[in-house]
Amino acid sequence: IDVFMDEYLRLRARISENTANTARTVTRRFKNYLKSINIGSISLITTKVLDGYIDFLDCAPKTKRNHMMELKVMLGKANGDGLLDRNPAVNVTLPKVVKEDRHRLLEVEDLEIIFSSAGSWKLYFEFLYRTGLRAGDVAMLTHGNIDHRKSTIVSLVRKSRRIHEVPLAKRLLDEISIGRKDEALFPTLFAETERKLIDNLAKPRHFMQALLKAEGRPKATLHSFRTTFNNTLRDLGLAMDDRRQLMTHSSSETTKIYTHPNFDLTKEWIDRIPAYYKPDA
Repeated sequence: IDVFMDEYLRLRARISENTANTARTVTRRFKNYLKSINIGSISLITTKVLDGYIDFLDCAPKTKRNHMMELKVMLGKANGDGLLDRNPAVNVTLPKVVKEDRHRLLEVEDLEIIFSSAGSWKLYFEFLYRTGLRAGDVAMLTHGNIDHRKSTIVSLVRKSRRIHEVPLAKRLLDEISIGRKDEALFPTLFAETERKLIDNLAKPRHFMQALLKAEGRPKATLHSFRTTFNNTLRDLGLAMDDRRQLMTHSSSETTKIYTHPNFDLTKEWIDRIPAYYKPDA
């Protein structure tokens, strides 16, 4: 098993760093499980063994499914190499995944809880709440992305691969100092790789979720701020087309700077978004 898994991980690394990291995590846990039930050969892995691994994992149903997807690829290779007569992962009984409203709307009570105890994450949460940008895009902002004269953010939206210009609320502008163009707005979140960025974003996400859990509120994510931004502007009366443009939805074009066609209008609406925190004295 050790020899086979080492070779498998080497091949997964050809695809991408993320693929290799996922495979490494799954195979490490699977190997520990096999050791606990005294299985040391690939040929002894059966559907029954894999069903036992599903029960062994202490994680959400969706995560268990993700584990089995990786093992299905790995055992498919073992089947192709002649180490197994068939792929035992094909017939595994997977747990039902109950769809959750993970990116739910943050209600007034949620926002009051978050901003009253946000601490060092206050400005980051406020950026998510008042720009509608995705958590990773906000984390990667530098002072060079902020145009203080025009009160705008000009930055690459990673999902659409487009450079967008979006209005910046006066409340946010008042809290941003002028720094070097290459200086990150949020140094503890800024990252050179996508994997590191994902790891960094877990910090404010877990912090926010702990605040909500302590008050008995349902779970939410950083993306919930984006949902809330859209719904807040809708409730204030901003038209759907204006909201869609403002939220920088995906497109295949890449190089042009895209500015909202009703820029001054949307700037006025953004400044009307309610506040749920007190600015620092």
